[in-house]
Amino acid sequence: MPAILQFEFMIRALAGGAIVGALGPVLGMFLVLRRFSLIADTLSHVALMGVAIGLATGVHPSLVALAAATAGAIAVEYLSSRQRLPGDVTLAIVLYSSLAVAVVIISGARGFSVDLFAFLFGSILSVSELDLLLLGGLAIAVLVYVTVFFSELSQASFDQSLARVTGVRVGWVNLGLAILTGATITLSMRVVGVLLVGALLVVPVLAGERLVSGLRAALGVGVAVGIASALIGLTVAFYADLSAGGSIVLTSVVLLFIAQGYAALRDRRRPLPTE
Repeated sequence: MPAILQFEFMIRALAGGAIVGALGPVLGMFLVLRRFSLIADTLSHVALMGVAIGLATGVHPSLVALAAATAGAIAVEYLSSRQRLPGDVTLAIVLYSSLAVAVVIISGARGFSVDLFAFLFGSILSVSELDLLLLGGLAIAVLVYVTVFFSELSQASFDQSLARVTGVRVGWVNLGLAILTGATITLSMRVVGVLLVGALLVVPVLAGERLVSGLRAALGVGVAVGIASALIGLTVAFYADLSAGGSIVLTSVVLLFIAQGYAALRDRRRPLPTE
């Protein structure tokens, strides 16, 4: 048996990483199509603010982070849907204000502690059975949501105005997507870290879009790349004694470059159309 499988904490980390690697692209696909990729980074910083509040008040940081990310998702969708501010401006305001609040709370209360670094960059040792249960429940919720509202999500992602004309309740669909994204970011902090989890929502999706055409096919490839990134990255981190979150993200970037190179070679070999 490989050494990596002889430790229970690594088995939990691999299981949690695989779930996170699958969840990220499923939600990220619709965010990328909406040109709303920065919402992942925005909600990550909102979750970081929640962690800071939790550490300062003594309340479980993950619970506060989940509440903060949910509130942030609702705020972003409300401001964007009501067109009170442009989408990118809304994200920037929420992102930087949340980061500022986090820095003020941490510097004024406890400083940048070891606990905080575990949330920032992930900690393999901290992945518990409860984390796996919560990630599993979230995976089921995301699967049900995307399956039931796949058509609505697709229409809202490609053309929101047309989707409204056809009767899609775009605001509610986008709100559900944002809330699930916030929950995914919060529950993924243990494996990847709050500052890096956004990459798993975007990078595997880009690889899927580059390799295949069609939304469902790209989504499937993105999920495969996300899972592979998590498993390979965690394996490298274990044997090389590196940061788990950083290894996972760098693996996904390497796989994206491989996908880009393969797609470029495939397109070059494709015969030109004849008249």
